[in-house]
Amino acid sequence: MRQFVVVGRDVPTDPDAISLSDVPGAGRLDLLCRCVSAGVFLSHGIRESVRVHLVVADEFTVTFDSDTLRHLHPDERNVAARVRDALDAKADAIGHMPADVSPGVELRRMGLDATLDRLVSEDGRGPDGTLVQLHEEGDPLVDAEPPENPVFVLSDHHDFAESEADAIADRAERRLRVGPELLHADHTVTVVHNWLDTDGYAEY
Repeated sequence: MRQFVVVGRDVPTDPDAISLSDVPGAGRLDLLCRCVSAGVFLSHGIRESVRVHLVVADEFTVTFDSDTLRHLHPDERNVAARVRDALDAKADAIGHMPADVSPGVELRRMGLDATLDRLVSEDGRGPDGTLVQLHEEGDPLVDAEPPENPVFVLSDHHDFAESEADAIADRAERRLRVGPELLHADHTVTVVHNWLDTDGYAEY
């Protein structure tokens, strides 16, 4: 299982504030939607065993599970509609029990801390994954060994807030950078997939 946690700081939690005619205007939701598409889609299909978790305003987490997704298309508008549907169902998310939005899409009443606790143990390792922070000051991806069941954490167009950086640093098993230039979050997801697809650029 490969998992990506994307922190979306400015996305509104009110579904009525999300216009499908202006997806970028909803707190750069367009960037988060592109991360979902880069995470779960191949050129002519859907990847297996991938989950993308969008942390919205540190209040809710919308999860896309590639193994059970149905009728999702890779364009931003389609993905944004699922995010809006998820936020519209937030009343059904009670405690840490998720609201089922549509096949392969769930919403949990969890911010970043709770989401990380659910995915990995305190030392950054666990049966569900090894936490890896994607950061411009990390070690080069090319020099690293791909971990088992990785959980990658990255931010939207903002840097991590201090509290977020601390929460990640407390749990991250390692910190990696994908290259010498700063990339958009969705491009970073694509590079990471390629790194894992090739077993650390060793097999093509």
